[in-house]
Amino acid sequence: MSEKFEITNMAVKLGTTLKIKGNVAKDADRFVINLGCGPEKLGLHFNPRFSESTIVLNSKDGKWGTELRENHLCFSPGSEIKVTVKFESDGFKVTLLDGHQFTFPNRLGHSQLTYLRVDGGFSITSLKFD
Repeated sequence: MSEKFEITNMAVKLGTTLKIKGNVAKDADRFVINLGCGPEKLGLHFNPRFSESTIVLNSKDGKWGTELRENHLCFSPGSEIKVTVKFESDGFKVTLLDGHQFTFPNRLGHSQLTYLRVDGGFSITSLKFD
């Protein structure tokens, strides 16, 4: 079953940290967290793929950029997770629930985020902006 959560009118400025908590479906193969200025202007595409044991990261400006892969998948289907994303001018600093951190570059140079979409086998239980 595919869950979907979407906000289209955010006003998230540089320096803001997003804390997303939720549950990964027991039968999930993958899910997606997209941040940007709309579905075709994504600064961060965060896509854990359980069958590949990796997290695919990308950006989209009308078309997809070059994929980066983070081979640190510290959660699994059926688990509760927390993903923290700090939005900075040089990139999206992502912290996973085990403390592992990595940065995905702000390829589109976003200075504000207006769009968030979570799709796939993930249900949000808490969303916080700091």
